Amino acid sequence: MTTQDDPQGLLARMTLEEKIGQLNLLAAGEGLTTGAETSTPLAKRLDAGEVGAIFGTKSRASTRAMQERAIAGSRLGIPLFFAEDVIHGHRTIFPLNIAQACSWDMELIRACAAFSAEEASSEGLHQVYAPMIDISRDPRWGRVAEGPGEDPYLASCIAEAMTRGLQENNGGRVSACLKHFVAYGATQSGRDYDNATMAWEDLLDIYLPPFEAGVRAGAEGVMASFNAVNKMPMHAHEPLIEGWLRGTAGFDGLVVSDYTGVKELTAHGIGTPEMVVARALHAGIDMDMVGEDYLRHLPGLAENGLDAPQIGLSISAETIRGLIDRACLRVLKFKALQGLFEDPFKGMDPLAPTPNRKAGRALARKAAAGSCVLLKNNHLLPLKPGQKVALIGPLGSDRANMLGTWSVSGDARDVVSLEDALRSQNWAALTTAVGANLVREKWMVDRLNVHGVTVTPDPRDEAELLREAKAAAEAADVVILAIGEAKEHAGESSSRLCPDLPEPQRRLVAELAAGCTPVVAVVFAGRPLALGQVPEQVDALLYAWHGGVAGPEGVTDILTGAAEPTGKLAVTLPVHPGETPLSYATEPTGRPFPGHFQKFLTGWLDLDDSAVPASYPFGFGLTYGHVDYSDVVADVPGGGEDGMAEVHVDITNTSERAVTETVQLYISDPEAQITRPGRLLKDFRRVPVAPGSTKRVTFEITPEMLSYHVAPSLAEARKVWDPGRIVVHVGPDSRATKSVEITWGA
Repeated sequence: MTTQDDPQGLLARMTLEEKIGQLNLLAAGEGLTTGAETSTPLAKRLDAGEVGAIFGTKSRASTRAMQERAIAGSRLGIPLFFAEDVIHGHRTIFPLNIAQACSWDMELIRACAAFSAEEASSEGLHQVYAPMIDISRDPRWGRVAEGPGEDPYLASCIAEAMTRGLQENNGGRVSACLKHFVAYGATQSGRDYDNATMAWEDLLDIYLPPFEAGVRAGAEGVMASFNAVNKMPMHAHEPLIEGWLRGTAGFDGLVVSDYTGVKELTAHGIGTPEMVVARALHAGIDMDMVGEDYLRHLPGLAENGLDAPQIGLSISAETIRGLIDRACLRVLKFKALQGLFEDPFKGMDPLAPTPNRKAGRALARKAAAGSCVLLKNNHLLPLKPGQKVALIGPLGSDRANMLGTWSVSGDARDVVSLEDALRSQNWAALTTAVGANLVREKWMVDRLNVHGVTVTPDPRDEAELLREAKAAAEAADVVILAIGEAKEHAGESSSRLCPDLPEPQRRLVAELAAGCTPVVAVVFAGRPLALGQVPEQVDALLYAWHGGVAGPEGVTDILTGAAEPTGKLAVTLPVHPGETPLSYATEPTGRPFPGHFQKFLTGWLDLDDSAVPASYPFGFGLTYGHVDYSDVVADVPGGGEDGMAEVHVDITNTSERAVTETVQLYISDPEAQITRPGRLLKDFRRVPVAPGSTKRVTFEITPEMLSYHVAPSLAEARKVWDPGRIVVHVGPDSRATKSVEITWGA
C-alpha cells in the first residue's frame, strides 16, 4: 500500500479471504497466554496473509521478523500491528493499578502510563491492552488488582489519565485499548469469568462511566469482556457494543475479543460455533483473538448466510459480507492511524536507543511511595535513624512477588527487596527472620507457582520460625513486619473464597504483638484484604500493595520519612471476608444499619460491634501531619434557580510537617426518583498545606453531578436530575465528612 491509498480504497481491492485474514489476532507464542487454546502455526498464517495482528512479542528482532514475513505473505503488502498486555508497566513495572488508584494523583498515573508507552513503542508495539478500568466491589475477585477500585468517578479520572498518558506521549505513543467491556468486575460470587446481572441503572451509572471517560479521552481500542451482562455474553452483546459504545458514547475505534472470547460463546450456550461467529461479528467484535473461529467459519457464512430459527436468528450472506467489510475497514483504519502503511517497522530498529530506565525507575519509586496508604500510626512512624530494626515476615527479602500480577515483560531480578532497601539506611542494626510461610497448604503453593516459582516455603517447623522471629523482635527497638499475598494470589483466575491474611501470617502477627517491641506491619497485596485483628495488634499499619520494580524502595521512603504518605484507599477494606461485596456507596434501606447490631435492622449477626468503627472506608489514608476541617459553607446564587452552587471548606495544617491532603466531595440525593446510593464521590482536590497554614478549597456543584439514569431497559434509559434538596459532604474520606444541605433549582 502506498501513502496515496486510503483504507476504503484498499478494502475495495481485497478478496474476501484477505479481509477475513485481517480479522485474525494471534499470539506470538513467546510469552504468557491466558487460555489453553493452541493456534495453527503462526508462520503458515503469516505466509498466507491470514493474520491482521499479533500480541505477545518480546523483542524488536522477533517483531521485525514477523512484520517482514507478514508483508511478504500479503498480496497487497498489508502490515501487522503488534499488541501486548502493558497493564502497569512494560519493562519497568509500576505499582499495580489498584495501588496507583490509591495515589489519587492523576498526573502521576499519567506519567507512569506515558513511560510505559515509551518502553512499549520502542519495541515495536502499537497497541496495549490497557487501561483496565473494571469497577470492582468484591475483594474475592482477583482482577481487582488490575483495576481502578470501587468508585466510578475516581475510575473515570484514571481512565482519562492513563489513556492520555499512553496516547499523548511525545517520547513514543501507543494505542490504548480500554478493557474489559463491560461489568467484568461485577462477577457473581467474585468468581472470575462468571456473569453479571444487575439493574440497567447500575450498569449505566457505575460500570460504564469509566469507558465513556476513556472514549472522550480518545482511546482507539476496546476489548470485550468474558462475562455475560443481563443474560447476554458480552462478545455477542450488540446493544452494548454497537448500541451504547459506538452509538451513545461515540466510539469509532477497534473492538477486539479477549482470548478465545468468540469461541467461548458456544460454552455460554448461545449457539454452535458457526452461529456464535455470526453473532459476535454482528455485535461489533472486529477481531477474533486466538480462537480463529472467524477464519474458520466466516467464508461459509459469507457464502450461505445463517438461518437459525431455533434461536430466532437469520442473517443473509450479503449482510455477513457487509459485516466483514465493516470489521476489516476498522482494522485498516486503525493501522493507518498508527502510521503503519508509511512505516511498518516503527520501533523495530535494533540500533535505536532505548528509554531511560534510570528515569523510569525513579518514577516507579515515586509511584510506589505515592500508592502506599498509611492506615494506623501510634506516633511510631517515620522511624528514627540509629534504631535496631528487626525485619520479619515472609515478604521481607522477597523480590519475585513484588512486581505483582500481570507484569508479563517485567523481570523480578530488577527488584530491590525490602531487606536490601532498608540496609541502605542508617540503622544501628538490621536483623531478619522469616517468621512464617506465606501459606500453609502445599497445594496452594503449587497453584501460586503456576507461572514460575515465586513461593518457596521455609521447610522448618512453624514453631521454630516463630521462636526465631520472637528472638529477633525482642532484641530490636522496632519490628517491621512484611506480610501479605504472593503475586498470583491476585490476578486472572485467582478468585479467593476468603480474601484475608493467610493463617500462618495471622499467627505471626499475634505472637509478635504479644511482645514488648513496637510493630510496623507492611501489607504487600493485590487486593483489599480483610485484616481481622491485625490493625488492633500492631502499632503502625501501611498498606503497600504490590508496588512494582521499586515497590520496597518506595516503602522504605515512607517508613523513614524520605517521602510523606499521601495515599487514600480506592477500595473499602472489609472487616471480615464475609462482608463482600461491599462499597461505601451503599443504597439506603427502610431498615438501615445503625452502626451496631440491632435485631430487625440490616447488619451481620456474627460481626462484633467493636470491629465496625475500626474498618477502613473508601478514601481513607493518614499522613504524618494533621489537618483540621472547618464547617462546610454553601453559596447558592439566586436561590439555585440557575442550577449552580458552590461549597467551600477551610483546611488547616495543625502539625509541624507539610502535608498533601486529598479533600473529597460527596453528594447525597435524599429525594430521588429511584433508590440512590447514600453518598457518591463527585470531586476531589489534592492540596499541599504547609505547617500552620490554612487553605480554602472550593467546589462547584452542577446538575451533572446529580444526574443519574432511570432505565426500565437499556433502550428506554434516560438521564435525570432532581431539583430540590441535596446534601453535600466534604472530608478526608467517605465517612469522616462534614455536610451542608442545599435546596436549589426547584
